[in-house]
Amino acid sequence: MNPTPTYTQPEPQRSGLMTALVAGALIALVAANIYLYVQIDHVRTDVAKQRESLLTEVSNLRDASSVTTQSQMRHIETLKEQLAAEQAQSRTLAGQAKAESIAHSDQIRKQLEAESAKVQQQVSSEISDVKQSANAANAKIADVSTDVGGVKTQVTATQEELQKTISDLKSARGDLGVQSGLIATNASELQALRRLGERNYFEFKLGKTKAPQRVGDVTLLLKSTDPKKNKYTVDVMADDKLTEKKDKNLNEPVQFYTSKAKQPYEIVVNSVQKNLIVGYLSTPKEQATR
Repeated sequence: MNPTPTYTQPEPQRSGLMTALVAGALIALVAANIYLYVQIDHVRTDVAKQRESLLTEVSNLRDASSVTTQSQMRHIETLKEQLAAEQAQSRTLAGQAKAESIAHSDQIRKQLEAESAKVQQQVSSEISDVKQSANAANAKIADVSTDVGGVKTQVTATQEELQKTISDLKSARGDLGVQSGLIATNASELQALRRLGERNYFEFKLGKTKAPQRVGDVTLLLKSTDPKKNKYTVDVMADDKLTEKKDKNLNEPVQFYTSKAKQPYEIVVNSVQKNLIVGYLSTPKEQATR
């Protein structure tokens, strides 16, 4: 059975191709910057939460300290009043009664000194706890700042890597005579093309089998391979039409049209082995309406 002929369309304008590539690169960079801003916003939210937690903790400590201190101060004032009363009473007593009053006054004075020392120690302890909480919060804020710097460095490195990979990509003329987009020859280059977001990409490993294999919205059937010459032959089934692509080369854009898109589909094979080819199918993002 003779293969059904395919139809070709005129070669796209190179200015349109370059515009699409530049637009894709800009979209990728904008997406990377949005990712950075989202990460920084998350970091700022974490810092705000840490600061709010610290302020709450300090406020609670202050409230507790204030209540305890007020209670202790009231106790001290009561002891002072008792001491003054005892001292006044001692001045009016004589002999043994006066001695007992003085002893009682000394006891109250010692209690007053002990209570004062206790209050001072408690306040010092609470101040120490607040300082420790502040130091812990500052340490967390420093860690968050370090994370922000790491995110910025990672995004910058990703952008530089993407730009370098894109600059290394090449464009080629397909077997239908249509100038293709950028061609990936390995996994990292294919990942860079995905980040550009201009087309859909479907990777495949196609062995020589009796049944065709679905890749994207088409099916492929490997007929033969020639690893020494890096050539292969494959049948393409699209829109219920069978097309034989015979003796195609490594990294050659193998093109065919479907009713779903105005631009051609492209098969690019990066590895030709015995009874096996490895590559990807590239399809347009914009699909034609039926």
